[in-house]
Amino acid sequence: MSTARDPLPLPAPLPSCAEPALADTGLLSPVRAGCPAEAATSDAACLQAMLDAEAALARVQAGLGTVPQRAARVITACARAEHFDARALAVAARAAANPVVALVRVLGEAVARTDPDAAHFVHQGSTSQDVLDTALMLVAARTAETILTDLDRTADALAALAERHRDTPMAARTLGRHAVPTTFGLKAAGWLQGVLDAAERLRRVRESGLPVQLGGAAGTLAGYLEYARSAAGLTPDAVDQYARRLPAAYAAELGLAEPATPWHTVRTPLADLAAALTLTGSALGTFAADVQLLSRTETAEVSEPATGTRGTSSAMPHKRNPALAALVRSVAYQLPGLASTLAQAAVMDDERPAGAWHAEWEPLRTALRLTGGAAHTAAELAEGLSVHADRMHANLGLTQGLVVSERLAAALSPDLGRAPAKALVSAACARAASESRPLADVLATAPELTGRHDGEALHALCDPEQYTGAARLLVDRVLARLRTTRPRDRG
Repeated sequence: MSTARDPLPLPAPLPSCAEPALADTGLLSPVRAGCPAEAATSDAACLQAMLDAEAALARVQAGLGTVPQRAARVITACARAEHFDARALAVAARAAANPVVALVRVLGEAVARTDPDAAHFVHQGSTSQDVLDTALMLVAARTAETILTDLDRTADALAALAERHRDTPMAARTLGRHAVPTTFGLKAAGWLQGVLDAAERLRRVRESGLPVQLGGAAGTLAGYLEYARSAAGLTPDAVDQYARRLPAAYAAELGLAEPATPWHTVRTPLADLAAALTLTGSALGTFAADVQLLSRTETAEVSEPATGTRGTSSAMPHKRNPALAALVRSVAYQLPGLASTLAQAAVMDDERPAGAWHAEWEPLRTALRLTGGAAHTAAELAEGLSVHADRMHANLGLTQGLVVSERLAAALSPDLGRAPAKALVSAACARAASESRPLADVLATAPELTGRHDGEALHALCDPEQYTGAARLLVDRVLARLRTTRPRDRG
């Protein structure tokens, strides 16, 4: 909402009483340390979001004619986080059990130093929950943008792996054991599918599920309307119109969704956001868990990008640990508990509960910053992942054909019948394993197959690289989904 602006003097920054030793440095949460989501969820970012909510409210009220334009400009000019001491506000928040009460007081004082009359219009008609809920939605929206950027990076890198290795055979593993052959392209496409699902849901929440909060003291808008009536002498019909226009204008000003009604005790937005973040963590955690398993010394089918001292051990010089995968996976374990806390807190009472609302703030911020850290780390992991096709080939041959027993049972069924074919293959597998012989050689001695399948045909049937099913088709379907959705996602 643009207005003509007179030059305004900014308030001098307040002396800081912050204690550096108490700063949240991310020491015990390296997955988010230094990533974009950490900056988007910092104390400074949260403070700025609260100030943005206050300033936007004044601008919208000015645009609707119930606050002087100059007052809105002064409030906006003063609403800069660098002019306030976040640590002092945090300590002061103990008195009212939320930081908004103290913030409104010091913002009003800052505004009064520039224009005493403008101070009367700070927080006009509002309540603490309106400001804090709106600020949390702003923080969520801004953090979601960083997460989505990194999910897009991850998706692009996984798509490149899926396409490049569409036909690279490897052993699929179920319950930790070799199952049947697959391709690394299909495994990468599976990771990609999860990332696309997560991005789709998070983008949907970002675009339409993060609303402003505007209800006043008890969700009736009464304070906003009374100030508007007093300031502009509105008729009853005009007051009703104001009640409709104010939330819509506030949402447009902040780039958030417009709620049908205040949601002080209807916490659907937080539940939806928590679910989207948890799904994101699960998708990225699955990718990370597979990388950890595939990079084991005895498997060695993939390896993380080696940069500097990443993955080194404090005790064993020879080790290169899958550090990126470990960081991503750590987030997947934490998010469900945070989402559970938000779900429990969603059981509200009266028009604002004591404790449940307060319990949401830190779990939500932690979930946002952890998910952002996981997405940023996963993008780096996917972009630098090394694939060792020679090891996949070697590992696929470890069982000397046992990995295609399913194929043999099916291929021999027309001649022997389904049950006899399965029994024959089962017995041959047991013998091949006990004698450490190729399965094709054992089958070649089976009397039931005499004159039906010679040794060359059996060896061809036992070639695991020729039994990857519809892997190529399935890879292409996931890649097609990426090509179809990406223009909309990034448009």
